[in-house]
Amino acid sequence: MDRLKSQCRALLFDVFGTLVDWRSSVTSELAAFFASHTELQKHAKKVDWQAVALDWRARYQPSMDAVRTGERPFVILDVLHRESLAATLEQHQIDGLDDAMLDELALCWHKLDAWPEVPAALQRLRTHYTLAAVSNGNKALLENLAAYANLNWHVSLGAEPARAYKPMPIVYQRSAAMLALEPPQCMMVAAHNDDLAAARALGFQTAYINRPYEYGARQTKDFGPESDWDISVDSLSELADIVLK
Repeated sequence: MDRLKSQCRALLFDVFGTLVDWRSSVTSELAAFFASHTELQKHAKKVDWQAVALDWRARYQPSMDAVRTGERPFVILDVLHRESLAATLEQHQIDGLDDAMLDELALCWHKLDAWPEVPAALQRLRTHYTLAAVSNGNKALLENLAAYANLNWHVSLGAEPARAYKPMPIVYQRSAAMLALEPPQCMMVAAHNDDLAAARALGFQTAYINRPYEYGARQTKDFGPESDWDISVDSLSELADIVLK
């Protein structure tokens, strides 16, 4: 561990689920949006908004797969979220939104609450390490989210600069290169075992943060570390305690 810590110069963070509680946040944003529009209030009380949020999120990986396989050119996550929202509302037979409303609602992913310990832990970590968001979110989304949730990282990297989506190797490699670092000098921090596996295969250090309630009752994986990651913890503050010793 001491050798790993001495090498490490940057912490690269997955964002959705690792740093922010997207499920509760999107559920609340959906409910508030429909309640605040008179013409949409017919849906406000009869819809299970958490189910809508989870079904919207269920389209996340399939939407990116079309880019990963080359079926479509790279588009930013805001575009994919907007497309997935329209499909999800149709799935739930929710109507009455015009294009402007859909555009506005799709941006609720720019306003997600952090897990409780995250802002303070990032503040501690940023004095000793370069902190980078390495997310499938686009730059505008990540910058707005950082401001909204007090996520005080130094730089937003990930999918948009690489024009690819994790777990494609170029996303991790380009992120390290943009920091002028080699993979062993970077630690990927995530609540998702597949994210860490992709990073480790390229030589990155790895830290697992357990978020077993990310999907609530629909959680089907990532109930704990599934490999011997360099660090496995239950919170970001615990990670800070370890790497700042």
